[in-house]
Amino acid sequence: MKLHELKTTPGSRRPRKRVGRGMGSGMGKTSTAGHKGQMARSGHKHKPGFEGGQMKLIRRIPKRGFKSLEPARLTPVHVGELNRFADGTEVTEALLEEAGLARNVRRGIKLLGDGELKRRLKVCVRACSVSARAKIEAAGGTVELVVGR
Repeated sequence: MKLHELKTTPGSRRPRKRVGRGMGSGMGKTSTAGHKGQMARSGHKHKPGFEGGQMKLIRRIPKRGFKSLEPARLTPVHVGELNRFADGTEVTEALLEEAGLARNVRRGIKLLGDGELKRRLKVCVRACSVSARAKIEAAGGTVELVVGR
């Protein structure tokens, strides 16, 4: 299939609504704005969340604490995926990202205990599960937790 052979799904594209083109169009006279009122006037605009002068919902509900806009989501990497590194390698977050095991790392990497580890590695990550730490130490490696960038 090529780009010029693509067809839209029947019914997915509708013709544009042509308002104000006479009474015969079915959308003449008020041009779908209805009769009177703020929304029927020219230049009518109001911001999202505006409720006609009533106190906005966002201002009516109680607010407590602080919610970060970017929560601390750690990128997961499984212990079994670390077998690609040679014995004695110091595995850092930058090395994991470079190897393609973790993409778009923003807040750090958390090591999870899925899979088996057959290499002795020194791992430096932001967080590590108990089972992952046990598997790394059982293979003769060490885990070092690093604090933010």
